[in-house]
Order: sequence, then C-alpha cells, then structure tokens
Amino acid sequence: MVQAYENDLLYRLLRPRHGVTRCINGENPQGGKGEAGNSSSRLGFTRKGHPSLPVLRRGETVTIADIQEPGIIKHMWFTVTDATSPQGLYVLRNLLIKIYWDGEERPSVVSPLGDFFCCGHGRSALVDSLPICVNPTRGFNCYFPMPFSSARIVLVNNHDEDVQSVFYQIDYELNDALPDELMRFHAQWRREPVTTRQQDYTLLDGVAGNGIYVGTYLALTALQSRWWGEGEFKFFIDGDNQFPTWCSTGAEDYFGGAWSFRSETNKDAMHEQTYNRAFMGYPFYSRTSGGEASDYWDDSGPVVRGMYRWHLMDPIIFHQDLRVTWQQIGGRESGMFEREDDVATVAYWYQTEPHLPFPTVVEKPDPNLLMPR
Repeated sequence: MVQAYENDLLYRLLRPRHGVTRCINGENPQGGKGEAGNSSSRLGFTRKGHPSLPVLRRGETVTIADIQEPGIIKHMWFTVTDATSPQGLYVLRNLLIKIYWDGEERPSVVSPLGDFFCCGHGRSALVDSLPICVNPTRGFNCYFPMPFSSARIVLVNNHDEDVQSVFYQIDYELNDALPDELMRFHAQWRREPVTTRQQDYTLLDGVAGNGIYVGTYLALTALQSRWWGEGEFKFFIDGDNQFPTWCSTGAEDYFGGAWSFRSETNKDAMHEQTYNRAFMGYPFYSRTSGGEASDYWDDSGPVVRGMYRWHLMDPIIFHQDLRVTWQQIGGRESGMFEREDDVATVAYWYQTEPHLPFPTVVEKPDPNLLMPR
C-alpha cells in the first residue's frame, strides 16, 4: 500500500525530512538561520526595512545568492517594479539572470529574466504551468528543482537605465545527503533578430554529456505576413547528423495545439487562441491594431507571441550530445514558404557537469527590428 502512494506529492509530506529550510531575499540576503527580517523601517525595528534590492545600477552585476553548502533550490520568485513604464519597456529583456553551480566559472543558466519565466519581448503575461507560473502583477515563479554542491545567482543590468526595486526570493533546502549523481539544471537563451531563409533556427547545440531536455520557451515576432508555424522542431540526439531522432509535425503541434490555434466557432477567421496548461501553453499574443481578416500580421506592425512546452512526462534523453533546431516555414494560399522572423528561445535541460561554454548574451533590442518587412 505504501508503494502505491510513493508518487503522491502530498503523501511525501508525511515522511521525515533530512534537509534544513533556508531562504534568501532582501530581508535575509545571506540566508542565515534566525537572521531574517531584522532591518528597520520608519515603522520601527523588524518592520519590513529591506524587502528588495533598492536599485540595480546601469551596467552593474550583483550576486543575490552565494550558497556554499550542498542543497537544492525548490522555488525562485522575482518581480521588478518598473517593468511596464515607458522607460522600462525592455527591462525584462535586458535584466539577465545567471546561475553558477559547484564553483564553476561558466554559468549553467543564462537568460533575460523575463524570457526565463516565459515572458519574452520585454513584456509579461500570466503563465499557469507546472514548473513556471507568472501571477498578477509580474510575479515570476520557478519550481524546477535545482540541486548543487554550491550555488551562486547573479543579476546583470544590461538596461540603458538603473532598475529600481528588484524583489527576489530563493527558497532552498540545505541537504548533505543528496545523491551525488543528481544532474544540474541548465537554461540557455538565444535570439536571431532576423532569421536566415532556408536555414533552421538553432535553439541549442554544443551540449555534451548525459542528460534530459525538459522544456522550450519561444518568443516569436512575425516579420512576414501569413501563417508562421509550419516548421518542425527537431532533436538531434547522440550523434544524429543529417536527420534527427525526434521531430514535431509543426510549431502549433509541438506546443500541443492544432490547425493554427484557430477558433472552433468561426473556422473561416484565422484568429489564434491562447491557453495555459500544466505542460504546454500559448499565454501571450499581441498585435498593434485590428481591421484585417487575419490576426497573424497587419500593416501597422508585427504580431508577437510567446509559448512554452515542458517535456516533463516525455523527457528527451541524451547520453552523449544534443542539438535542437526549428524550421522557419510558413503557410499561405499557394502552399508552404520559407520565412524570416525575429525568434528568441530559452532551452531548459538537466545534465551531468561539466558543460560546454554558452554563446555570449548581449541583448539590446533595436526598435527598428520590430517594424514590418
């Protein structure tokens, strides 16, 4: 009977635990035992004196967590107060998060803060999935478990201005009894402001070791008209060369939808429907103005979209290497055609260390690239 409940999350709460609870935030920046909330405000001592990082200066790099004992991160939460102001339009794209495991010099996580939490384009959306959720207003939450021997989390301000009031919380468990073979969490952001026609976009390559691929976030800005999603996602696993072992049959298929996400009640109108599910979703869609029969793109500007797919129940397993690509293929009245769009992605995976170096991330959004072509 006990074995029947082993996979029940609530049942596991009944077992004694070896770990020790810790958290890091503005009120306990070192994560010390019995040291949280001991600052002062105008209300007095212990009355919420330092709930946030007051300011992150332009060009500044700040270490918000430096943990030198083994354990596992269970939850991360962030928010930024000025992410929707005119001056802060690109804060979520220009504020980078980097995570280093086990004293390594190369980060295992590098991404704009917003994209990491499935909010690309410097804009936020409500996300209701199992490992990532974004709640009102710009409450960014991550539940991917992240084991470590030591951990360092860094924020980098690549924005053109100071970023005010960065709130954060890292909930973790100190535990020196974790199995040595636990793989480390990785996430890598990439972007091509204009993809190359007939050349597949690369989400991930240069991955060597043993691991599992667990998720994809796509932030797409359509720079051409008509349907954008005929391209296949391809996973080249353990020495695959010309052809992959795993591929989808199209973009909307990969994200769990079908038939261009169009409405069941009005099948003649090409209006994409958004959705949020535990393992896949399409939470963000925005166009600058209306007036056309198709919502894919209009003359006043491109349509931007954000969607996610978590390979939690269907992990992509690799033992030697992994490469992930997406074809830039669209559809129109005369059939399929090759596209050029603005594509950004985050790839999420676990692997044994060490990992190979990531491409350099320097993000400065160019407003001219958001104009229709």
